[in-house]
Amino acid sequence: MHEAGDVREAWGRVTAWLERHDPGVFAALGGPGSQAAISQAELRMGLELPREMRQWLLANDIDAGRQPDVQSCLVALGCDVAIPGGHLLLGLTDIQRVYLSQMALEKMQPSADPDYPLWRREWVPIAAERDGLYGTFLDTLNGTIGTWAEAYGPEEGEYASLFAFFQDAADRLEGVSSGDWRGPGRPARSRQLDPRPEDEPIRLWARTNGYLVNDRGRIPAAIREAYEVSRR
Repeated sequence: MHEAGDVREAWGRVTAWLERHDPGVFAALGGPGSQAAISQAELRMGLELPREMRQWLLANDIDAGRQPDVQSCLVALGCDVAIPGGHLLLGLTDIQRVYLSQMALEKMQPSADPDYPLWRREWVPIAAERDGLYGTFLDTLNGTIGTWAEAYGPEEGEYASLFAFFQDAADRLEGVSSGDWRGPGRPARSRQLDPRPEDEPIRLWARTNGYLVNDRGRIPAAIREAYEVSRR
């Protein structure tokens, strides 16, 4: 397990490969981020980003100078980079959108086990699917990388650092092995939260009608009520 390293070196390997082999994706990474934009994002989210994440966002902020459309998905500007987990890499705008959405969902649907919430305020997304139901986060308290998925509990400590995460991404792109970059992980507790089969028609109706369903085994009361009204 590798914990130390300069994230700029690891991220530089990723961008160097993309520049040579996939210039379209390289161009989509955007230009450098700004200290001012990072500080504003920290204020909005109510936390301080670790140095590694700041260094990465200052090198490339995918969302710099761009604004999402009004009708866009939760992840409006993400970039399709070949990273572990296969999610869209996020820029600062989408990071805030997904973070605030996850915080709102945790408040609306708190975990039955307070020691293992479905989202913690210190987790900051760095990659996600368009609907935000799956993704990768950085723990701002210890710098480790974890993942979350619909109807499953989060997996913490999958990578020891953002540096390790991007080193693994670069290894995959380059087709080499420079080490085992996986983190310590946690005891197996990625249990499914037992979604009820009878709720499946509600989930299908909700997605068809433009509702964001991140039920993780539960249907929000407001969506359930709207579904019942639609059947009258």
